[in-house]
Amino acid sequence: MRVLFLTDALTIGGSEIYLREMLPRLRGLGLRPEAALPSAPGNLSIRQSLAQAGVPVYAYTHLNELPRNFDLVVASAWYPQSYRAFQKHFPSLIPLVHDQIEIFYPLGGRYLYRLGYRLLQVPNLRRARAVITVSHWAAHCLKDVHGVKQVYPVPNGVDTNRFRPPLPKEKEFLRARYNLQGPVVLVPARMSPEKNHLTVLMTARLLPKVTFLLVGTGELLQLWRGVARILNLPNVFFLGRREDMPELYRVADAMLLPTLGENQSLATLEAMASGLPVVTSRIPAQKELLENGIEGFTVPTSPWHLAHALIKALANPELGANGRKRVLREHSLPEAAARLRNVLLEIAHA
Repeated sequence: MRVLFLTDALTIGGSEIYLREMLPRLRGLGLRPEAALPSAPGNLSIRQSLAQAGVPVYAYTHLNELPRNFDLVVASAWYPQSYRAFQKHFPSLIPLVHDQIEIFYPLGGRYLYRLGYRLLQVPNLRRARAVITVSHWAAHCLKDVHGVKQVYPVPNGVDTNRFRPPLPKEKEFLRARYNLQGPVVLVPARMSPEKNHLTVLMTARLLPKVTFLLVGTGELLQLWRGVARILNLPNVFFLGRREDMPELYRVADAMLLPTLGENQSLATLEAMASGLPVVTSRIPAQKELLENGIEGFTVPTSPWHLAHALIKALANPELGANGRKRVLREHSLPEAAARLRNVLLEIAHA
């Protein structure tokens, strides 16, 4: 079965990493996946990785450059207008939704976001042949809140060989290489409003003996750097975009992610696969991945609650071992690829 995976991504995000990891595995499961991405420098490495793995890749400038004779067309879009354009060319489109279906902003902001999503995105999903999304919570939300009928949950998976706990003495070696001492907390998140970096900085202020490594870029990066200077936080380091994430997970002692909006967080799964205790918010998508007190802590996103949870997480490394076991059990890449293949076959034969 020939399946086109189409995206509008000019740069690399989680949905493009998803394609890089999943499409070669679908080939091994008997499907014929192909990929179409805009002809843009920002996504070149993804196109090259897919081509090297034997996946045919189209770098398009206009959609009419793409062939039409596919059994299924699956699309991920950063912008609602892209789905409308995709559906004109491929009327039986299947959106693959990595969207933050809801963002739990305070003071009614959650419901304003829900209204915007209902107006801008939901009509595209209701017109689709079927919808695939990456968490059970998001599937229920799309069905029960937004009235999208055909929704299939296919939870994310991570490479548990690449993201793994450190070997004996490896952590000491990495800490020497990165010049790190004492407890280290990793914060891997794009610098955007829903990732809640002000709370991260206020938490770091309460734990001056803990080093906080903030990984990611985004529109608010300069703002948070300025706030860190104003708050005089010598224990906070902004690392920008990094290609050495597996090593950074292995050098850390815990991960902090007080996010207000996720569908299913790859960073959380990567940290769990790496054996890190996770401290995160109580939003539904995060509670789907870890149980409070078992693989980490899901707590209110106040600096006091987060700091208290981090102290407990740093004192209980067995939480990270529990997280690794859960990822191996529920979120390995082979399992995720098999789930996606089965859903695609089900849609095709419906």
